Amino acid sequence: MNLKRTLQAPIRTVQLSLAALWIYQGLVPKILFQAQDELRIWLLQGFDADLALTLMQLSGAAEIIFGCLLLILKPSRLLHGLNILAMLALSLLIIALEPLYFSKAFNPFVMNGAMVALSACAIQLLRIAEAPRPVAES
Repeated sequence: MNLKRTLQAPIRTVQLSLAALWIYQGLVPKILFQAQDELRIWLLQGFDADLALTLMQLSGAAEIIFGCLLLILKPSRLLHGLNILAMLALSLLIIALEPLYFSKAFNPFVMNGAMVALSACAIQLLRIAEAPRPVAES
């Protein structure tokens, strides 16, 4: 059994899942539908309405780009570490600006926590896959 090959499927599943989540979050609520909750986060930072809308759309584009990187780049601990940092930073931003968002039915804790957990699993799987294996004696 080749352990590295065995771990490729779950690692790829994590990559695809995270890519889909990043692309969706960038495209649907920020660019296509311009969700009021998304816009409100920018307004709470003191930006006027026009600039807030532009920044929301730019952040959506950045999220789509990050999702695409997860699709095209080789899985790496660095990429998943960046995902974890982004999720924690976004969570802290929401806590600082409007902590009540965490009490709603569909809240940042659910999405961000799941995305952090996926990347933590990917990092563990990548460590196992990259670990040197002893050569079997004949």
